[in-house]
Amino acid sequence: MELNERIGAALTAFLDRQAAVICDIDPWLGSYADAVRDFVLKGGKRLRPAFAYWGARGAGLGDSPELVACVSSLELLQASALMHDDLIDGSDTRRGAPSVHRRFAALHREQGWSGRPEEFGAAAAILLGDLCLAWSDELLCSAGMPVAAVAAARRDFDLMRTEVSAGQYLDVLSEVRRDVSEATAAKVARYKSAKYTIERPLLVGASLAGAGGAVRGHYSAIGLPLGEAFQLRDDVLGVFGDPAQTGKPAGDDLREGKHTFLVARAWAAADGAQRAALDAGLGDPDLDGDGVARLRAILMDTGALSDAEARIEALASEAEAALEASRPDVEPAALEVFAGLLVKAVKRDF
Repeated sequence: MELNERIGAALTAFLDRQAAVICDIDPWLGSYADAVRDFVLKGGKRLRPAFAYWGARGAGLGDSPELVACVSSLELLQASALMHDDLIDGSDTRRGAPSVHRRFAALHREQGWSGRPEEFGAAAAILLGDLCLAWSDELLCSAGMPVAAVAAARRDFDLMRTEVSAGQYLDVLSEVRRDVSEATAAKVARYKSAKYTIERPLLVGASLAGAGGAVRGHYSAIGLPLGEAFQLRDDVLGVFGDPAQTGKPAGDDLREGKHTFLVARAWAAADGAQRAALDAGLGDPDLDGDGVARLRAILMDTGALSDAEARIEALASEAEAALEASRPDVEPAALEVFAGLLVKAVKRDF
């Protein structure tokens, strides 16, 4: 069975147990439990568990069902982050389906309940995101890994959660402050994605394996540039991507007003008219197809898109060099997988 399938099986078993606990409280909680199962099990690339698993294997830890279940906890953390992120951004879809807050607003309407559907949906998304965050901790600790290994991994796991929360807030703050500086965009990318997506999962795996400073240093050298490249690719797809691939409407990042590397580069190179168009269009939830096309044209005409692609290639090369340098200290099988994950993470060729 492939690792992705094994992670899915571990998550299914855990969520089945948790659903029984929830549904024993009250039958009305069935839709609550179903929403978590659907969100976690019916989509997602499971990159974070994969990097944590191979981080452990690369540091010499053997394969086991307990290891797979333990690293699967990172997918629950990702579910929590996405549920909250979609609510913050007002996103309608995620992974080709209604976002959690939209799903529960629709349920409210279907049932003809009292009050406002949007408020009910927001409350459900907050609570489900919090639940997934709590469950990520529970699965990490209950998967059956040795207590000492889990205790060692907790520092990286806890820092991962702190960093992504701080990065998310900085992202929101940059939007309301209209901060289009490249320095802020880079910091958001590092803490909201680069460290959270790749470096910290690798270090969680290293800690589970009891790895020393040499391996951890290699993992950071690989994970940071690769994580930043991953986020830059995400930013490009958020503006230019195919909705069938991204699972979100085209141009959603523009409607949400995300101040990414693309936007920072475009703003720095834009003339007065282009800046005025960016200022008016970014963050406009009613931005139509023509408006999206206008902003896309500015991102291309200012060279922001080509700069982003060049930056992705440079970061990928940096990560490849770090992979090569790690050969004396990291298991060859893991390095081979890292090389494949590098291509997938940067090109999104899943």
